[in-house]
Amino acid sequence: MFKELKAELESIRARDPAARSLFSVFVFSPGLRALRAYRRAHRLRAHGLGFLAEWISQRARRRTGIEIHPGAEIGPGLFIDHGMGVVIGETAEIGRNCTLYHGVTLGGTGKARGKRHPTLGDGVTVGAGAKLLGNITVGDGAKIGAGAVVLCDVPANCTAVGVPARILPPHPTNQ
Repeated sequence: MFKELKAELESIRARDPAARSLFSVFVFSPGLRALRAYRRAHRLRAHGLGFLAEWISQRARRRTGIEIHPGAEIGPGLFIDHGMGVVIGETAEIGRNCTLYHGVTLGGTGKARGKRHPTLGDGVTVGAGAKLLGNITVGDGAKIGAGAVVLCDVPANCTAVGVPARILPPHPTNQ
């Protein structure tokens, strides 16, 4: 548990230019606070304690402004910068070392059952206010521009921008 916490602290410290120390990240980062609550809730849900998991999740949402469903699958190294308004749906999957800025939604498109939220590969960056909706896949190293509305798959190392999002081809500066 402490090894996991230390890794998350170091991941945030490495990517947040405002972080002065691991201690300041631990005390002041709402993204870290929401992520730690998610990890507890996720473990409880996996052990059949869904009500308690939902309670922890909703309590964290009220305290941080970040809503992460306990059913989501989140890899190590997630950095939620500023965080307010971030929503991560129940069937969302997030790879290693991804970055989400404030106002990002990884949501569904209706009342479908089964896998209904996005899957992000490793090293994906999602800009402020972007909405990724439905059972779509965003490839490793892809970037989603601020305010984009993404409704289709995004290949690895590409950038998606606009409403609705259009895919820009890989470019050396995108990698």
